[in-house]
Amino acid sequence: MVKLIPLCSLFLLMACGSAGSPEQGTTTTTTPQTPVTTSKAPTFEADSAYTYVANQVAFGPRVPNSKAHKQCGDYLAAELTRFGAQLYVQEANLKAYDGTLLEARNLIGSYNPELSKRVLLFAHWDSRPYSDHDPDPANLRKPLDGADDGASGVGVLLEIARQLGQQAPNIGVDILFCDAEDYGTPEFVDDYQPDTWCLGSQFWAKNPHVKNYKAEFGILLDMVGGKGATFFREFQSMRSAAPIVQMVWSKARDLGYGKFFINADGGAITDDHQYVISGRGIPSIDIINYDPDTETGFASYWHTQKDNMDNIDRETLKAVGQTVLEVIYNQ
Repeated sequence: MVKLIPLCSLFLLMACGSAGSPEQGTTTTTTPQTPVTTSKAPTFEADSAYTYVANQVAFGPRVPNSKAHKQCGDYLAAELTRFGAQLYVQEANLKAYDGTLLEARNLIGSYNPELSKRVLLFAHWDSRPYSDHDPDPANLRKPLDGADDGASGVGVLLEIARQLGQQAPNIGVDILFCDAEDYGTPEFVDDYQPDTWCLGSQFWAKNPHVKNYKAEFGILLDMVGGKGATFFREFQSMRSAAPIVQMVWSKARDLGYGKFFINADGGAITDDHQYVISGRGIPSIDIINYDPDTETGFASYWHTQKDNMDNIDRETLKAVGQTVLEVIYNQ
């Protein structure tokens, strides 16, 4: 998902890219139930979020076109429906870096769909088909669990969805699970193509689940479950949505999560939020684990066989999930 490139005094972390023109897709929808509305943020249950992460990993690597990918997509759609969301399913064949057609699904769960004031929460649910940063050359072409890189963000959003289904906020909330984010050009291919990542979010930006979709702002969760994770202020987030970054980081500090949400700049990351910003004009931020002490800027297990449940920490999930809930319920 990432290449590290100098950018002035920052680091440019190429987390994903564009795919060219996706093929025609289809969208289906289901209807929701109506929960009680409240402005008080509910309690984010870290054990619940941890279980949602583990449930995804249990399917195996969620690589597009695989059995595990299909089974996990069905599971996520069922959970959003169970939690009272109006469900939209986008299906499309998206072209990978090597010409492979990926059978992709974006899943969108909408709460308070009738309200015009909306917030978008999103994460990618597929996992990397290659362990191309693994120190063992024998592992480079093996798919990985993606416990942190993919499943953690989705796990947090599933717990948020569960809470939204019980206590509706005073705004509309859309939860977008993006597919085919992590199928970009691997490190072992000489002809690197930067525009081959984030295929699902690119498709959604061009074909939103609701015509002319708009939101007040968006929050992307990417690698939000690691032990000792640190979330710096990402450059593109600051450029697009500095007031949202300030609001989220301030809320985190108020809640006592300042050791996770670092009040410092961390670099520029091209990730799913870039296509929401450029494609839909929605100011969006990226909450993503950034480690300034590693060569890649990410955790040592990133894009290796060690991205598994051993790294997932309930305290980190709680810090992110409770912060996002407080932001939503205080709009």
